[in-house]
Parts: sequence; structure tokens; C-alpha cells
Amino acid sequence: MTFSDTPRTTAAIVPSVSTLNWSSIIAGTIAAAALALVLHGFATAVGISVSSTAPTWRDASFALVLLSGLYLLVTAVLSYGFGAYVAARLQPRTGAAFDDDLDYREGTRGLLVWALATLLTALMALAIAQMTPRLAAPGAGAGPSTSVAGENIIAFDLDRLFRGDRRPPGETMDYVRAEAARILLSGSSHRGMLPDDRTYLVRLVSGVTGLAAPDAERRVAAVAESARDNIKRARQSGVILAFMAAAAALAGAAVAWYAAGVGGRHREGVEEIPTLWRWGTYRRT
Repeated sequence: MTFSDTPRTTAAIVPSVSTLNWSSIIAGTIAAAALALVLHGFATAVGISVSSTAPTWRDASFALVLLSGLYLLVTAVLSYGFGAYVAARLQPRTGAAFDDDLDYREGTRGLLVWALATLLTALMALAIAQMTPRLAAPGAGAGPSTSVAGENIIAFDLDRLFRGDRRPPGETMDYVRAEAARILLSGSSHRGMLPDDRTYLVRLVSGVTGLAAPDAERRVAAVAESARDNIKRARQSGVILAFMAAAAALAGAAVAWYAAGVGGRHREGVEEIPTLWRWGTYRRT
């Protein structure tokens, strides 16, 4: 049995560009989440991170809600772009030509950073929501009957509704406030507050505060209108902020794609790294 003496040809070694370095993606995700946390901290300090309809806290005008939404957009652009750029720069250099295929892979890396950062932000928001007291004003008694979800929106209206010289026991008053809150919240529906509910609420206010029936009726009318306005503002604020949050997420995805491509070109030496992004590196002379 003989073997051919023909020399074997060795395939040229081509740098691999198909692998994703998950350590760099996770690092970029952490960087994006950290920057977003810092920016939201600044927003909280100046009072534009969360809109509120409570008249006892601060104004909730359309301009303030819009400003909060625009800040969400700016935060998303900066944090997602920063995280995607970091992930691209931390990826090992491939040494291959930076063609359309490699540019696409860099953009995909940026989208992965965006997706993981979005999920991380959602998990943190869920954890904060679970640690934060419920929206309902806490009552002394146990059980769902002593509090109403969203009661804090009309808490000041409830205070106005039951102002008087009488001071009933605390547990009884907690239930009375919750019952009145349910009636007032029903007034924001399409059919409005039903006549029998209004009549019952007038009797309830008269019994708690000692007001005469005509005075109690006028108070119920004024408070019901104020509560309806506060609920309407809360809905409008929620719609605007939800829309701005979704727009900020979409804008963040586009910026992450672009920033990862820029970071990849800087990493491969296709484009010169600006001074701002050298981060302490020094050029040898």
C-alpha cells in the first residue's frame, strides 16, 4: 500500500467574527443600567422623574409630564448608547475587514445590550414596586375592604369630604374612607356616579361630620368634581408617560445599534478614536 507524496494544502486561517463575547455584552448591560440609575437619580432630585396628580405634593401640568417624558427619552439614548459602545469596545479585535456583515454583527451586539438592559430595568422596577407600599392608603383593619387601590389620588378630596368636629374611632373611619373612595372612583366612569350612590354618600358625610343634608350635598358635589378632575389628570399623565417610555425604548434600540457599530469601528482601527472616548489610553510616540 503506497501513499501519495503530494503535499497537503493548508487552508488559510481567517479570523473568526461570528462569535459573540457574552462577557462584553453583560458588561455593557451593567454599564447601561448603572448610567440609567444615576440619571434617574438626578431626575428624582429635581422632581421630574415621576408625575403626580396629588395637589398636596406638586403641580402635574402637561408641561411637567412632557418634560418627564423627554427626560426618559434622553436617559434612554445616553444609557443604551453608552452600554452598547462599551460592549463593542470590550469585544476582542477580530482583525478582519470591517464590511457590512461585521457591521451587522456589531449592531446585533448593541441590540442584545439593549434587550438585556431593558429586562434588567424591568426587574428592578418590579422589585421596587413590591417593596413600595401599596397605592392604597393603609388602613388600620386587615383585609381588602379597608383600602382602595388608587385611593391616594383622591386622598386630599377624602380629607375635605369628612372634615368636621366629630372624631369617630379610627377603625370605623378607615372603612368609611375606603367606602367613600370606591364611590368617588366610580364617578370617573362613563356612566358617572349613580344617584343612589350619591344619596348614600351624602348621608355618610352628614353622619360623620354632623353637617346638615343640604351642606353635605354641596360638599359631596364639590369633592366629586375635584376627584373626577384628579383621576382624569392621572389617566392623562399615565398615557403620556407610557407613550414616552415606549418611544424612549425604541429610540434606545436604534442608538444602541449605531453606538455598537461606532465602537466596533473604533476597536478595529477603521476610524480614529476621539479624545473623549480614549478613557486614559495614551498613544505611543
